[in-house]
Amino acid sequence: MNDGGSTPGNWRLDWPTSSGRAGRAWLKCSPEDFRVDEHLADTEMPAGEGEHLFLLLEKVGDNTDYVARTLASLVGCRSFDVGYCGLKDRHAVTTQWFSLYRPGLEQDDAALIDRIGEHWRVLSQTRAPKKLRRGDHAVNRFTIVLRAVSGDRRPVDEALSRLRDMGAPNYFGPQRFGRGGGNLDKALQIDPARLNRRSKRGAKGGSQRTKNVLYFSAARSWLFNEVLAARVSDGSWRDPLPGEPAEPGDAPTGPMWGDGGTDATGDQERLERDVVAQHPDIAALFSATRMKPERRPLVARPDNLTWRWLADDVLEVQFQLAPGQFATTVLGDVLELEDRSLGPDNQ
Repeated sequence: MNDGGSTPGNWRLDWPTSSGRAGRAWLKCSPEDFRVDEHLADTEMPAGEGEHLFLLLEKVGDNTDYVARTLASLVGCRSFDVGYCGLKDRHAVTTQWFSLYRPGLEQDDAALIDRIGEHWRVLSQTRAPKKLRRGDHAVNRFTIVLRAVSGDRRPVDEALSRLRDMGAPNYFGPQRFGRGGGNLDKALQIDPARLNRRSKRGAKGGSQRTKNVLYFSAARSWLFNEVLAARVSDGSWRDPLPGEPAEPGDAPTGPMWGDGGTDATGDQERLERDVVAQHPDIAALFSATRMKPERRPLVARPDNLTWRWLADDVLEVQFQLAPGQFATTVLGDVLELEDRSLGPDNQ
């Protein structure tokens, strides 16, 4: 861990845990050790009719963007016409819903599904009146096998019980920031005013604008993590502060920085602005944008958390997370994880 500064190439990418870690473990020794199943909300389940073909695909070793681009090529549609709820890990076995815009082509669905089935297993299919969009799913269900688990079993069990009962800091995962914080380095090179200009679909420079949005999002997420880290360090991350914008009784939140910074007031606003003021280069990105400040829960609560020891040093953990929460950061609150998928061949 570095000193928390925002100098290019010197980014903090490992934040304080809630109670210390109970041991170490290897993560993603094989794709089969990390399974993610995406579930749509009951209210979002397709009706069986409409212009969009919904497919639930099982994929191994392919990231979401690659699958979406390949689907667009197989269908012969624009990449914009392929919808999905969120990004899924590449080094994993994942099931994920995709939507394809195919108005009036219901009679050709079976042949298309056969072609797609040559690339990925098609688990379910239906039609719906609208495209899938980010965050449309209800939960992600994880089954994760951790290997080479060190530390005594009892403190690991106790740490997992604490995680089940109290949750973990809801940090964005390091994958959001690129290798070594590379996405953050790129963010410092952005002209914020350019993000306000809408480019025509297919116009030259649209690809770079998409990348800039990615880099900008990384900067926003990093500031959230820094504020959450301050709350973890002072022990206030599970309790609202005076000035909390959330409704009474809701979980405490942190800032997704925007135009004007934060919509918190009082003590909470002062804390958030004090943290962000330590990183003026990142904060400057938001001074010329029209992005509205938003909020994100400080606590990630894994639902239906269970675990079992498959061997003395092999642990299987299962749980559900809401969209936008990271399994690796939740487990990383109780164990120091070494991602074995990031070997020399995957750098």
